[in-house]
Amino acid sequence: MQCDCNNAVRLHPVSEDVKTTGLGARRVARTEAELIDAARHLFVEQGYVSTTLAQVAQRAGLAPRTVYVRFGTKAALFARVVDRALVGDAEPIDLAHRPRTVEAMTADTLEARIRALAEVCVGVAERAGALFEVAAQAEAVEPEVAEAAAAGRRATVDLCTEFWQRAASDGLVRERLDPRNLAVVTDLLVSADSVVHLRRTRAWSASAHRTLVVDTLTTLATAR
Repeated sequence: MQCDCNNAVRLHPVSEDVKTTGLGARRVARTEAELIDAARHLFVEQGYVSTTLAQVAQRAGLAPRTVYVRFGTKAALFARVVDRALVGDAEPIDLAHRPRTVEAMTADTLEARIRALAEVCVGVAERAGALFEVAAQAEAVEPEVAEAAAAGRRATVDLCTEFWQRAASDGLVRERLDPRNLAVVTDLLVSADSVVHLRRTRAWSASAHRTLVVDTLTTLATAR
């Protein structure tokens, strides 16, 4: 029997609910992206305390209620702004599971792992460095920001610790070197607090920071 494709299309139309859901999800994502972008600019320009949710809405060209519905509080919005900056996009994949981070943990040579780790950490510093400064100012007045900053510090410590533990277990670190000490030095080089310090005291470029991380860790790990 020959199929009547025209009738088939009419008999099995795309559900209006499905179409509406898809359009709605894209609309929500677009609205959130606009608010996050507007908030980032305002937080960096004005600081945390001086920025209001109403200003964010105005900057994004949206109704103030939209910001409250999407984020609830300024602290929650700021957290989303920082999260987006850490990974560089809206994909639901955290930093630890990004390809370059995985490479930093699994590459065949220590040299390749250090290069990958430096790129990951310096990339974060490049994208979120200005926001780290905002967070440093906000911690004293906003408990949620202080809590998030503390969690970020712990995450950096965990990343540095795992990096050297894996390298040691894979036989890439000299036996006389203590992975724990290497992790401490790495944390000092790439932590958010160090990024803020470098931004405040030096005209620090990403390439200079990357070179510092790669050269320091390579020297420490290969010194005889």
